[in-house]
Amino acid sequence: MASCSALPSRQYPMTIDHDDPALLSERKVDHLELCRRQDVEYRDRTTLLEEVQLLHDTLPEVHADRIDLGTRLCGRSLRLPFMISGMTGGAREAAAVNRTLAAVAQARGLAFGVGSQRAMLRDPGLRETYAVRDVAPDIFLCGNIGVTQAVELGVDGLGELVEAIGADALCVHLNPAQETIQDHGDRDFTGCVEAIGRAVEGLPVPVIAKETGCGMSPRPLARLAGVGVRTVDVSGAGGTTWVGVEALRGSPRRRALGELLWDWGVPTAAAVVWGRRAGMEVIASGGLRNGLDAARAIALGASVASAALPWLRAAMDGGEQAALDLADHWEDALRAVCLLTGSADLDALRRAPRILGPTLRQWVDGAAEGGSR
Repeated sequence: MASCSALPSRQYPMTIDHDDPALLSERKVDHLELCRRQDVEYRDRTTLLEEVQLLHDTLPEVHADRIDLGTRLCGRSLRLPFMISGMTGGAREAAAVNRTLAAVAQARGLAFGVGSQRAMLRDPGLRETYAVRDVAPDIFLCGNIGVTQAVELGVDGLGELVEAIGADALCVHLNPAQETIQDHGDRDFTGCVEAIGRAVEGLPVPVIAKETGCGMSPRPLARLAGVGVRTVDVSGAGGTTWVGVEALRGSPRRRALGELLWDWGVPTAAAVVWGRRAGMEVIASGGLRNGLDAARAIALGASVASAALPWLRAAMDGGEQAALDLADHWEDALRAVCLLTGSADLDALRRAPRILGPTLRQWVDGAAEGGSR
């Protein structure tokens, strides 16, 4: 892996307005290029999905072509239980990525999310970088805004974001680790739980609480459930680390902190289990790289398996056809796992016999240690 010190970094003056539209767009381009070109994944921590071993059924009594891979998300039906996770927007280069991947979601019956809409708040001219309804009129489309912006905007402002792109749900992303590493990132996370609760009550579409690569543990899940959140995107550790992404582009001081916390987070598999225990509808993301990962996450209880990095690289390096091929590969793998576990549908896959490895068991059984508040 390239070291952080080997990469050039844009240096910002301390008096910068970190919501300046031009610099927001530059950051989005930086994110795209770093994720496309650099090693931005966890180094020593895995998703722990590899510790979910599904038992082979040599007499499955299932017709592979008749396996039902459909699911529901926020009350909407999806033909396949996959989501292309929100990752970009707010820069001219991002528009083509969003439109390409939204078209793939339309063609294959997937859910799709845009990246943070913060940039279009500062520059309405960037709204078109999130606009995908003309190429994907039927998809389940998720808007996206950071929780600290949700505090500032209130319900009316959040409603305008939803309406601006014709979203079916709003992801409120929770990213304190990323912001901590980001130069001039947000530092005040007070009032966030109340703001999410107001959004749940006041918006005409579902609110999805979404982590950004560090996972969710029982305490925040309980807080989210307490204010009415019913769907979470756990976005666990083991895939892209946004702590690492910000370290690669940050000032020397932020880089040093990012190096220290590079592997911070809750593994995806543990976060999925905890999300289901909290009674949530779970979107599993964070390090899912193929249909086998998706099958394991769904077997743990997820309704939808989501990813960003594989889709981004496919779209940017191979265009729409490469992303379509990726969707087909994920479907083939999930269908094969269902067949080989004797599962005629996803509910049956969730009931399929499995063996969980010791590290995953330690995570999910040891969560109560240290008390609660």
